[in-house]
Amino acid sequence: MKIKIITLAIFLGLFSSSFADAKKKKKDKKGKKTETKKMELKNELDSLSYALGVSIANNLKSQGVDDLNSAAMSAAVKDVYSGNDTLMKADDANQFINTYFAGAAERKSKEAQVEGKKFLDENAKKEGVVVLPSGLQYKVLKMGDGPKPGKDDKVTTHYHGMLIDGSVFDSSVDRGEPATFPVGGVIPGWVEALQLMPVGSKWKLFVPSDLAYGDRGAGPKIGPGATLIFEVELLSIAK
Repeated sequence: MKIKIITLAIFLGLFSSSFADAKKKKKDKKGKKTETKKMELKNELDSLSYALGVSIANNLKSQGVDDLNSAAMSAAVKDVYSGNDTLMKADDANQFINTYFAGAAERKSKEAQVEGKKFLDENAKKEGVVVLPSGLQYKVLKMGDGPKPGKDDKVTTHYHGMLIDGSVFDSSVDRGEPATFPVGGVIPGWVEALQLMPVGSKWKLFVPSDLAYGDRGAGPKIGPGATLIFEVELLSIAK
């Protein structure tokens, strides 16, 4: 099915509404600012085009692409669907994308590590915070009197995971269901902390990126180089 130019405009218009350049108000001939007209989805093709755009834009934003040149993207999509020669061959475009994201991830990781170090340096000065040689920090919220697990044991815990800005990325507490897993099967910061915790304890962990997910990050919420905070309650050692 041949897509008409107007359909392409509908599809591409959403990008400008998703990124910063679309937030600017247009000016009329008299120099007055006017609001951009809100798009209407009049048929199934409009809805499909918009849905694809939402998915693509959210995916790009989750990977750290905070802005785009929507005109350049529009030109590329128009050229492909119209059968025109593109300014980049498909292989070259893919290579550029891969190189860009690799570099962006590295930059993002370094920035996050700087922020994390600053946070940990300040946190280490707070009352009750213990700093281990590995760089892991913890604060005892409640000290249990049960046995301590070994690396080969399975444990059942409740936990609440946050970034240093306080945003929650995972929580067994919020789900209302504790998690059971091998001590040796989690991030290094947890492996170290769990073996120090008697059953019944509740600790707050401050985990530097090299003891968490490092440069790779984890999913859409934990970026490369992120320092993590956990409230961990060790409920039992699983038999």
